[in-house]
Amino acid sequence: VIFISLKSLSLTILLYGDVEKVVIGLVLSVIIVWTIAGNGLVMVSVCSVKKLRQPSNYLVVSLAAADLSVALAVMPFVTVTDLLGGEWLFGEVFCNVFIAMDVMCCTASIMTLCVISVDRYLGITRPLTYPVRQNGRSMAKMVLMVWLLSASITLPPLFGWAKNVTVERVCLISQDFGYTVYSTGVAFYMPMTVMLVMYHRIYKAAKISAERHKFACVPWRCEREGIYSMDKDSRAQHPGKRSKAAEECVTLSRFLRHDRRNMSIFKREQKAARTLGIIVGAFTFCWLPFFLLSTARPFICGIECSCMPLRLERTLLWLGYTNSLVNPIIYAFFNRDLRTTFWNLLRCQYRNINRRLSALSQGRHAPAKSADSTIAKGVDPQKRYFADKNTRSIHNGRSIHNIFTIYSVKRCEMYQ
Repeated sequence: VIFISLKSLSLTILLYGDVEKVVIGLVLSVIIVWTIAGNGLVMVSVCSVKKLRQPSNYLVVSLAAADLSVALAVMPFVTVTDLLGGEWLFGEVFCNVFIAMDVMCCTASIMTLCVISVDRYLGITRPLTYPVRQNGRSMAKMVLMVWLLSASITLPPLFGWAKNVTVERVCLISQDFGYTVYSTGVAFYMPMTVMLVMYHRIYKAAKISAERHKFACVPWRCEREGIYSMDKDSRAQHPGKRSKAAEECVTLSRFLRHDRRNMSIFKREQKAARTLGIIVGAFTFCWLPFFLLSTARPFICGIECSCMPLRLERTLLWLGYTNSLVNPIIYAFFNRDLRTTFWNLLRCQYRNINRRLSALSQGRHAPAKSADSTIAKGVDPQKRYFADKNTRSIHNGRSIHNIFTIYSVKRCEMYQ
């Protein structure tokens, strides 16, 4: 490592051996290629497959576009600079353009993750009202606001406030104290706080819902198929319960049939909540160390470039960039439709993708026989199942905990 003094700056240049350059070049090239491929597949999949072209996926496309821009417009120049030990060779004018692209694309990616967390929270806690407002125009406005806010962080250094450091062979974002607090706060700390709060509320609501997911064990013998028959001794001891049980069964069967769609929505959003938790965790792991260092550097070093270890700075910067690689992997792993589309595109099976997804969806959501149809065919209603009356409170209250209630049947023997 050698130190070169440039005016009031101390530029640290890392000198790598041939083997180190090859290893670093290969690793960074793999990151770039996989980031381009993953986010490109996301955009092609959503834009080309009819089933995926829904308003909620506009945010996914925006996220993929931001991450793809990072891979195309930012990572290659950072790779060249790192292989040269930290020297900037592309001139002062392009330095400002490069920093603007870097800040805007990374901020847009982070902001989109924040908006996705809010979208998932509203989808889970307001399943009956939020989807109505989730139309294409509203989502397009949200995406536009994300990019405009990202641009608002990029523009100040270009118009005179807090100029970037662009002296010979140095390209560094402005180290002005006020701008550092503003940019890091709006670009990272505020979105991270919103994401953590949203996920905490989702987790808390789901936990309360799981605690309410309890059914009373009633004096009925359970069959595997969910059909219940009263024990002979129980019928002898409680002859009046026969007609009451039949009424309970008919009411509950209609109730379950009516709410089957709500149960499907609940399961889908629960899976989305798990995905969101992993996305938030990956985002925090990738970007938090870099932004902590970026926030502290102006207050500790002023404008001195060599105050912080250069290897540490570059490592944390690339750790943040890898978040653009991780995002499409997470979505592909947890979204079956995206995963199926990826696989078909990679195998060059472009035809009939929409038909395959429709068939897959129909197979997953095949309708089950309703309880009323069985009763209409002459099956004794008392052989049907019934659950705790308290589950009906979902129709009477608007508590999100009631909306979260899942209706299932537990195997139990007659209570002694």
